[in-house]
Amino acid sequence: MSSREEQELKSRLDKLKQWSKLGTELYPSICRRQHTSIDIIKLAQGQNLTLLGEDLSPTASMMVYTAGRLMTLRPHGSLVFATLQDQAGLIQLAWLKNKTKPKEWELVQALDRGDIIAAAGPIVKTKSGEVTVLVKEFTPLAKALRPLPEKWHGLKDVEARLRQRYVDLMMSAESRELFIKKSRFWQTVRSYLMTAGFMEVDTSALEVIAGGADATPFVTHHQALDKDFYLRISLELPLKRLLVGGYEKVFEIGKVFRNEGIDTEHLQDYTMCEFYWAYANYEDLMSFTQKMYQEIVQAVTHAPESLRGTVPGAAGGLTTTYQGTMINWAGEWPRRDYFALIKEISGEDLAGVTEVTALRKLLDKHHLKYEASMGVGRLIDLWFKKKVRPQVTGPIFLINHPVEVSPLAKRDPKNPARVQRLQIIAGGSELGNGFSELNDPFDQRSRFAEQAKLRAAGDSEAMMLDEDFITALEYGMPPAAGFGLSERLFSFIVDKSIRETTLFPPMRDN
Repeated sequence: MSSREEQELKSRLDKLKQWSKLGTELYPSICRRQHTSIDIIKLAQGQNLTLLGEDLSPTASMMVYTAGRLMTLRPHGSLVFATLQDQAGLIQLAWLKNKTKPKEWELVQALDRGDIIAAAGPIVKTKSGEVTVLVKEFTPLAKALRPLPEKWHGLKDVEARLRQRYVDLMMSAESRELFIKKSRFWQTVRSYLMTAGFMEVDTSALEVIAGGADATPFVTHHQALDKDFYLRISLELPLKRLLVGGYEKVFEIGKVFRNEGIDTEHLQDYTMCEFYWAYANYEDLMSFTQKMYQEIVQAVTHAPESLRGTVPGAAGGLTTTYQGTMINWAGEWPRRDYFALIKEISGEDLAGVTEVTALRKLLDKHHLKYEASMGVGRLIDLWFKKKVRPQVTGPIFLINHPVEVSPLAKRDPKNPARVQRLQIIAGGSELGNGFSELNDPFDQRSRFAEQAKLRAAGDSEAMMLDEDFITALEYGMPPAAGFGLSERLFSFIVDKSIRETTLFPPMRDN
């Protein structure tokens, strides 16, 4: 701590002692708040407000009781202005020495920027017409012992914002609105599914077998059972067991954990939603998810109440921008064949390639790194992710994936080397994944066996054999469709990295 910071801390501690000397309870538990900043602005509309400094008329507006954080303090001799911030917005406060009790005026002098207070008084206006609460009584609620930044790196220093998100939220209305939008994002997902008859469930984050995705899991130890468990990498297999049990429409919104690298689209723990729909297939998913995504986009782009009517598209629209490219979510999204798209964009016809050697030569030629354990399917998919997907503006439904990279999807009866799978691609990113679910226990065991070979060859992301899941399938699972999306979709819509749209992301040590 610098000498300047030490002096500031001492000054604020001295003022906290002054609060106590003046008879103020430090950090009280009771706060009489009845009005937010927006409530006060609404109450003032259409009122003939008294001018600040003039005697209040008999018809002066009612007393309001509010609370929040002092973002500015501007003393002008016998007049002190302050800006009070709550979750709803900002409201101006004013103290007049000749209308404030001497003891309370002394208490005003012991306030600092950043303190949290409750204040009560009538609504008045300044000469410029600004709605203001003329404080008649107030109570300090919490002392800010650390000063607020004068100009929070808020706006440039991403690392500092993420490490001290609480300061970022204090200082940036944009950051506060971002997480209101994220809440609205998940509310829309939940509402859409429940309206369509899906039941929300909650399954364990601890699994004996980590399944349902290609990812490296975290390992943890259960002390009471003296047994290692994996943190789940997907929600899929428990939800499909529920289809076996007789539920027909289920979904879960929950955390998953993948022990992989950090980049703009990936975190080690993040929230996702998966839903499973008995007696449906991937064709049903495409129309269902298109409408769902369109509702999500409209909800996220909906402006906050305080800005409605002043911002173009405030009611929510179907266009967003991602890294400078406009994405239009409206209308019917095209369906594009996986291998046809590879050939169209990269010029490579990989549909009939079955030899690892040929694919390695292609990747080497283009200086693309790959793992020695990767089989044909993963090598083709690596080519797709590096050379094809970045060129897709979308949104599109990508369909007809190779069976090697889709171990839980049902084969296409017209071409058993392909599966009935869809991915939603936009702006070069995968934003959703679903398929007709594989419910043939014999085929599922065979797919798991192929994955086991990949794991034995060193592929830590290949799926594990889950005997209990195969047992569940042997009891019979109805034909079904399943789909998953994560908070990556939200970060895409708002055009920010996934770390920036996570309240408290894991960070490297300084």
